[in-house]
Amino acid sequence: MNFSVLMAVYRRERPQFFREALQSLADQSHPAAEVVLVVDGPVGDDLEDVIGEYRETLPLKVVRLPENRGLAAALNEGLAHCSHPWVARMDSDDVALPGRFARQTAFLDAHPEIDVCGAWIEERDMAMAQVLSIREVPLDHDAIRRFARRRNPISHPVCFFRKESVLAVGGYPPIGRAQDYALWALMLVRGYRFANLPEILLRMRTGEGLLGRRGFGYFLCEIDLLRYQRAIGFLGRADFLVNMLIRFTFRIVPDGLKKRLYRLTR
Repeated sequence: MNFSVLMAVYRRERPQFFREALQSLADQSHPAAEVVLVVDGPVGDDLEDVIGEYRETLPLKVVRLPENRGLAAALNEGLAHCSHPWVARMDSDDVALPGRFARQTAFLDAHPEIDVCGAWIEERDMAMAQVLSIREVPLDHDAIRRFARRRNPISHPVCFFRKESVLAVGGYPPIGRAQDYALWALMLVRGYRFANLPEILLRMRTGEGLLGRRGFGYFLCEIDLLRYQRAIGFLGRADFLVNMLIRFTFRIVPDGLKKRLYRLTR
């Protein structure tokens, strides 16, 4: 199976993290046919140097935006440049395990009914030295749909999706955060099929400071997501109110309790 990798990078990314992400693509046992890299606005010379390092190692197709437009807009622009029917997402600071693409493409070849395929991930510290948690998500479509009414059922940096299916629903919705969760909700409403693989295929940088940054301001962004999910008919009134209460409570508790709750939900 030929497929495209879709990645975006912007000026605040650390060059070494970006280099490690690109190297993990170069180390794949089943490499991508192309890597569509969206440069979301001007970036510094250090990031440009990393891009230059991998122009011969990877089949890079660099798409440049004149100004920073945010992740959803960058990915929608990049999607238009993906040449293949399947697209693998990758963030610019994570590390894909060497067998990631081989495992997911084999699964998709064997299950042509699937439109979106994810997997489990390790959440690590910023140095990638310590495992903080493992995000295990449901595997089959029905379980994914039930899970999605409370939490994001697909880990975005490790997903594959059918390009025509995402384009058919209009691409990533233009909301401030959690554009991927909004997209999955829309696709579930439209009847597209989902699956996750029961194995860790990616290491994601999170760091201990992540939860501290997800306070009340983050909750305001989550309200936008919930309103969107309500508007498209994914959430009924009761689910909408329950999710609002859960997220509000989670965002206002002290960081120590927040960490314990986070580990419990993982």
